[in-house]
Amino acid sequence: MARLFKLAITAETVTTVTTEPDVKRYFYNLNTDDVDEGVLTIPAGSFVDDQDNPVDTITEITPGNGFYLLFINGVLQQSDLYTVSSTEVVVQDASTIEPGSPIVLVVTNFATNADSQTTINT
Repeated sequence: MARLFKLAITAETVTTVTTEPDVKRYFYNLNTDDVDEGVLTIPAGSFVDDQDNPVDTITEITPGNGFYLLFINGVLQQSDLYTVSSTEVVVQDASTIEPGSPIVLVVTNFATNADSQTTINT
């Protein structure tokens, strides 16, 4: 008579997940030459970073994993009023922004890291 032998194994898995924001800040003072028919188009090269270095490109968000914040004169703007690409920021209805006003773009992406350790007991 044949018997079926089963291997008995138990295992425990511990997973650690961390999420760290990657934040980039871009600074610009309104130049009226960048406003055309009430629309402000800020080329990437007009921004400086936190160290006051000129910027070549604007970091784009990872869809579903990041966000933009735009401040004009320290006031957070509604996201429907502007668009961001790697080459420019376009602000609609900008005709009332005072010349020289500070504009700050904050780009936040999240870097996730997961590590799992499995212990097998036999």
